[in-house]
Amino acid sequence: MAPVEQDALAVREQLFHERVRECIICALLFASLYILCHFIITHFKKHTDFTAVHDDEDAAVNRIALGLCTFTLAVALGAVLLLPFSIISNEVLLSFPQNYYIQWLNGSLIHGLWNLVFLFSNMSLVFLMPFAYFFTESEGFAGSKKVGDPALVPLPVPTFCDSLLTQLLQGIMARVYETSVVLLLLTLLVLGMVWVASAIVGNDAASRQSLYDLWEYYLPYLYSCISLFGVLLLLLCTPFGLSTMFTVTGKLLVKPRLLEDLDEQLSCTRFEEAAVSHRI
Repeated sequence: MAPVEQDALAVREQLFHERVRECIICALLFASLYILCHFIITHFKKHTDFTAVHDDEDAAVNRIALGLCTFTLAVALGAVLLLPFSIISNEVLLSFPQNYYIQWLNGSLIHGLWNLVFLFSNMSLVFLMPFAYFFTESEGFAGSKKVGDPALVPLPVPTFCDSLLTQLLQGIMARVYETSVVLLLLTLLVLGMVWVASAIVGNDAASRQSLYDLWEYYLPYLYSCISLFGVLLLLLCTPFGLSTMFTVTGKLLVKPRLLEDLDEQLSCTRFEEAAVSHRI
């Protein structure tokens, strides 16, 4: 093999190993965030919502919704920690440029994390959170079979278990179909409202065209509207959160008594004692 081909093969092998390393690191980071968010949600969520459900179908639906909410919270936590992680990794690389063990903190890894967080945040915002809500509220279309149907005839144990599993899957799929239809209708409604709003604001012939430029114009416009709503909600909730935080902190902390006047307290105590003695 020629030296040029060996060099090209070495470069391709190095790129392959770097890509595999980045995938492993991203998977480990997301798995850690997912486990942490699972413990957070199960700690603050009432345990009866997921353990004391007598219907197997409702229990499975609650577990699926819990997984979707945990995934969404992990993505949100990753989006919050991504900027500090980028800054710290950059400072570490600048402080130890020749260290072999921290060369995995490179720009390609940070860029890949930013792309993954952007993709998963949009997917969670547009699809996963509405799907989790409508999935827990759905009951399936009329005529779908439910677990524990009185029409279920007694069967041998293996056949009976298979029948229960089949009916469980049918009930869950019926809820999935109903949730998908509701999400489709909601998507059409939101896109229609965005199209009407853009036509009113634009006030020209191009703004009143059909949704041909959906991907290039309307989806970024919808993303901007959602981002604006999130910023307004943040500006509205931040003062209330800070006031609540200071109120709770003021109740928990004890005020220091270093600057108090002991002579004044003694005189107040003597006056109170004299007043009580006078009443007696």
